[in-house]
Amino acid sequence: MLVCSPHQQQLLLPSLQYSVSIRRRRNCSTKTNLLYFFVPNTTPHRKPFLLHSSSLLNQSAQVSDNDNNRGSNQQILREHNARTRALLLRHLSDEQSTTRDDVEEAQTIPEPLQEEEDKMTEEEKVNLMEMSLVKRRSPQFAGSIYLQSRVGPEGRNSPPPLNRLFRRGAIDIDDDKMLMRALEIRRKVTVEIFKEAMRAGRFRITFSTNLVSRLPDFIDHIMIQAASLKRLPEFSHSTFNIRAKTVIHNSNVIPLIRCLKQNSLKYPQIGKLICMSCENLELIRQKIEWLKTIHVKGEFLGVTLEKAGGNILQRSIQELDEVVCYLESNGVRREWMGSVVSRCPPLLGYPMEEMKARVNFYLDMGMDKKDFGTMVFDYPKALSFFTLEDMNSKVQYLREFGLSNEDVGRLLAFKPHLMGCSIEERWKPLVKYLYYLGVRRDGMRRILTLKPMVFCVDLETTIAPKVRFLQDIGVREEAIGNMLVKFPPLLTYSLYKKIRPVVIFLIAKAGVTKEDIGKVIALGPELLGCSIVNKLEINVKYFLSLGIPLHLLGEMIADFPMLLRYSLDVLRPKYSYLRRTMVRPLQDLIEFPRFFSYSLDGRIIPRHKVLVENRINFKLRYMLASSDEEFNQRVVAAVERRRKFECGVNNDSAPDFHATNCSTE
Repeated sequence: MLVCSPHQQQLLLPSLQYSVSIRRRRNCSTKTNLLYFFVPNTTPHRKPFLLHSSSLLNQSAQVSDNDNNRGSNQQILREHNARTRALLLRHLSDEQSTTRDDVEEAQTIPEPLQEEEDKMTEEEKVNLMEMSLVKRRSPQFAGSIYLQSRVGPEGRNSPPPLNRLFRRGAIDIDDDKMLMRALEIRRKVTVEIFKEAMRAGRFRITFSTNLVSRLPDFIDHIMIQAASLKRLPEFSHSTFNIRAKTVIHNSNVIPLIRCLKQNSLKYPQIGKLICMSCENLELIRQKIEWLKTIHVKGEFLGVTLEKAGGNILQRSIQELDEVVCYLESNGVRREWMGSVVSRCPPLLGYPMEEMKARVNFYLDMGMDKKDFGTMVFDYPKALSFFTLEDMNSKVQYLREFGLSNEDVGRLLAFKPHLMGCSIEERWKPLVKYLYYLGVRRDGMRRILTLKPMVFCVDLETTIAPKVRFLQDIGVREEAIGNMLVKFPPLLTYSLYKKIRPVVIFLIAKAGVTKEDIGKVIALGPELLGCSIVNKLEINVKYFLSLGIPLHLLGEMIADFPMLLRYSLDVLRPKYSYLRRTMVRPLQDLIEFPRFFSYSLDGRIIPRHKVLVENRINFKLRYMLASSDEEFNQRVVAAVERRRKFECGVNNDSAPDFHATNCSTE
């Protein structure tokens, strides 16, 4: 609709390049004007437009009927609705002195429209209200079809005014419900304004939609601030859309979102950070720049700010620097600080007094600053994730195993993850289970000292299945406890990736029978920690290359399971000395595989020299498996028997216990 003054209409009419014929016709029921537009054949591509003013209506009476007949085949009928006519008459009332009766006549509600409005549902009325408040509207002009409006019985398309739409039902609708409905509509309008601002900042539609869904608090903040701007004189006559745009622009939220997105933050993290600091978004930018100074990487900036909560956003830079400098003075290196803060962001939220109390808690147990810094780097939660009461209770429980205060300090420095375990849910059930397997307090202390990780794993999913597997392969129940005490890392190995493959290899490739596999594992649980490719398979191939049959190799392993744990650098010199220098047969090695467990220079060579000097010979078992005193006694007895034999003296007495195991040369 184009509205202009009478003087402008006089200038506008001669400039029209096509003939317009207007016929004014009064409709008695609707009191609206019907305007007919005629488009010449020479300009078929042009669209008709409407000039509506009182002067144009007066001039329409002077248009000839011949023009109407000439263009009757191209006439386009458009009808004004009551609301449009009322607004036009109000606008022209000052210039044309329109009487009040004409306006009231235009605002009267015809009976067909009254019936049509009564048939509209409550949802349709709310949709009309939302459409009236939405920021962007589709271009409309007088007589056009209103979007999503219902067509009346007489072909009317324009919606009724909102005040008339809800005026009759206001009695039946609660005021609070109407207020909440209006707020919800206003919130949707604010969301559309924020989305448009993000589109202007060149953000993708999907990202904008996902981010706005995470900003309910900030959207409400924009609504409140936009409403408060109404009190200012410069915004007293501004619309809500303008005020909302002003709030979004002044908050600098769009550049902040781009900055956070460039630092690898996802939209859930961005939304949470913005909602946490709606009042002052500049705090987020300041804290991000400060975190970069302590070597926090970009992908961890959002996680750090998100998990640290509002405490870090409200604290000043000086307070944060004081905490970092204090930790640095107690052994936490500056280059470690970023990793520590990234894995435990609440560390920056504690006041300085509580931070000192937590640090002194570990230093008082005899832990030096170097060990303390390493502990914080390995497991930052040990310092800041738990309460002081919880930390004290865990230390007291560890002391019940017979550990001193200094031992607990060294234990926590070596394995600080113990502080993350629950006493009731993890430690007590494990202690009861180990006691059922025959492990006493001394054995538990050994397990805790050698492999504290055992007290950090889950009992039902990690330890119990391994024990059941050992029982299934033939390990006796009374031997399982001794196995665990002897080799505690067994409980931390994977059952399906480590333990089972080793057992299958021993049976299939090393010649160990199923009856002896339980004995082998019970005597040498360390085999379960050896690599099949790099250790076990190499040793098996070496022994087979010496000419030892596979079944005899299995018997040797059952007698001495540690045979497969030695490296070839240890096995080759001993075997070479046995065969070339001592000139012993391979059967001696098969009968006594423990030969490889003794030192070549410390025991094998010195004792062999003693036997050679005294011209006597012992089996490998009696030559090596005795102490020096017992070995000397055996040598003296063997020399005496050899001397008597050479002198021809026959000793009729019963032979000595060792005589059956030695021979003269």
